[in-house]
Amino acid sequence: QPRPVESGGGSVEAGGSLTLTCETPGYTSCTYDMSWYRQAPGKEREFVSDIYGDGTTRYADSVKGRFTISQANVGNTVRLQMNSLKPEDTGMYYCATVRARSRLCPDGDYWGQGTQVTVSS
Repeated sequence: QPRPVESGGGSVEAGGSLTLTCETPGYTSCTYDMSWYRQAPGKEREFVSDIYGDGTTRYADSVKGRFTISQANVGNTVRLQMNSLKPEDTGMYYCATVRARSRLCPDGDYWGQGTQVTVSS
């Protein structure tokens, strides 16, 4: 089964930027619609952004204009560029597959282990 792997988290000051990357080792020949979620301490996991094969992207209202999701043309690498970070963006960020774009690839929701983002004021 695909197991997404997130990277790029870290600690930054408010106003700073980070780029998160999500890869799916062993399934580079498969392409998926992908999503990013985050979970702050003591809060429920919440939607951040997703991207689809027709180029459609969606964002949570809280990150619109600050975050940009993108996907490589080859392979399944997805990036989340986060600018103008705020302390409320702090949390564990997870990527997940939404849907396989080929019937030859495993379909379903596959989640990574997450990468921590901490924004200090």
